[in-house]
Amino acid sequence: MTDWYAPQWLAAGLVILILCVTDALITLVLLGRGAYEANPFMDTIVHGDGRSFVAFKFGLTAVGVVVLILLARVRAFGRLPVSILLYGVLLGYLCLVGYEFTLLRRFVPEYF
Repeated sequence: MTDWYAPQWLAAGLVILILCVTDALITLVLLGRGAYEANPFMDTIVHGDGRSFVAFKFGLTAVGVVVLILLARVRAFGRLPVSILLYGVLLGYLCLVGYEFTLLRRFVPEYF
């Protein structure tokens, strides 16, 4: 028997992955303009090759998204459906990329 998952979970996962790549690319642009990485874990990775950073960040996020979708029907902490956590990650990425676009507009105006 095959498990079926809600299409909105797939859509949320795909949007998260697109936002992840957008975040990584904007981060590289901002770092090239003198910004610094606030996440100490990613800071150690970002200072190498840009492609490796984007690939690592995408892979890490993709694994997390797959796990969240696989567990979407499970209740975390006894009450909260894991699918809510998936939407929380989506909301977090939307806020992060929106903030980064604000930084781009302010510090790299030639992109706009």
